[in-house]
Amino acid sequence: MDPGLFYPEQGGSCRPAKRICASCPVRGDCFAYSMARGEIYGIWGGTTEDERRRLRRQARWRGGAV
Repeated sequence: MDPGLFYPEQGGSCRPAKRICASCPVRGDCFAYSMARGEIYGIWGGTTEDERRRLRRQARWRGGAV
């Protein structure tokens, strides 16, 4: 599988990568890794850059660690 699929161009579709993530057995681990490492680019654990950014802000607002 093309790794570039998980790093779409700005304005490109993330749907193909999210479709793969939906059935991936390590999706949760991938997401946790991306949050722990502060990954800001690409599709990780079925989430986009914006989705992870929003989740980090929500966790900080609630006083939780991410």
